[in-house]
Amino acid sequence: MLIALVLLLAGLAYVGYTYWVASANYESTDDAYIDGRAVIIAPRISGAVVSLDVSDNQFVHKGDPLIHIDPRQYLIDRESAEASLKTAKGQLAAYKYLADVARKNFPAAFLLAQAQLASANANLINAKADYKRQMALPGRATTQQDIDTATAKWRQAEAQVQQAEAQVQEAEPVKQRIGQADSQVSQITGQVGQAQAKVDQANLNLLFTIVRAPQDGWVTKRNVEVGDYVTPGQQIMSLVAPELWVIANFKETELTDMRPGQRATISVDAYPSLRLVGHVDSIQRGTGAKFTAFPPENATGNFVKIVQRVPVKIVIDKGLDPRHAMPLGLSVGPRVKVQ
Repeated sequence: MLIALVLLLAGLAYVGYTYWVASANYESTDDAYIDGRAVIIAPRISGAVVSLDVSDNQFVHKGDPLIHIDPRQYLIDRESAEASLKTAKGQLAAYKYLADVARKNFPAAFLLAQAQLASANANLINAKADYKRQMALPGRATTQQDIDTATAKWRQAEAQVQQAEAQVQEAEPVKQRIGQADSQVSQITGQVGQAQAKVDQANLNLLFTIVRAPQDGWVTKRNVEVGDYVTPGQQIMSLVAPELWVIANFKETELTDMRPGQRATISVDAYPSLRLVGHVDSIQRGTGAKFTAFPPENATGNFVKIVQRVPVKIVIDKGLDPRHAMPLGLSVGPRVKVQ
């Protein structure tokens, strides 16, 4: 009897020692869960939902339509924008024609004014000479009428010279007038650009009337129905991507030998027979408490040391079964081989 008891105690001691040696090379925690990417779906325009193309928990592919928003108002906006663009383009064509005419007419008008001034100066010289000849003749060789006529022509010629000089001054700023015509063309060109931008925005809004899946994933938390009025930024559903990983919150004392790349086995509470295999991807640069809304201030008041937990990301390499749904947040038990 005594021998049996001794053997039993020896066996238990051996098993305990073996378990301790084996466990010494592993770190595990029950504070872990399945995590992944959950993309929030929100429309970019407002309107009434006229079609719902997905159901709860449905798997969709990137580009698949999720909902349709009533496009009628946006069709009207596009027609209005296209009409404004057409008007602006017509005005631009007219101002370009006027600018081309200005490049020809303003220099020609300046040359014509200079020619008319030269002609008026010539007439003035001739009228002044006639007046002087009349004044130089003896009284019996001319008449007062001839003198008055010569004087009137001289005065008229002077007035024509003044008028021609004014016309030259008026026609002289050729570059400025051409520049003004070009500036009008530039202004209308800007209006054409604005009208084109409105057309582009209207076309974009029409595309936004169909809300499409930005990636593959499962429809989750759908809270929209046909007839609902949605607004930009309103969360209507989420898409959970197929890529999954584990967030394990290890105690800080368990991180001594933990390194990226170490192998990990993962048990899933929901599926006891399922065993996942992965590896340590990265260790978060901060404890969980550090990123809370009100992180602790250890430098104030009485200090009580609390063992902190640090999130460790574990990538799942194999073992997932498509027959088993793996919702985000499921509890898991990772076991990391640290040596």
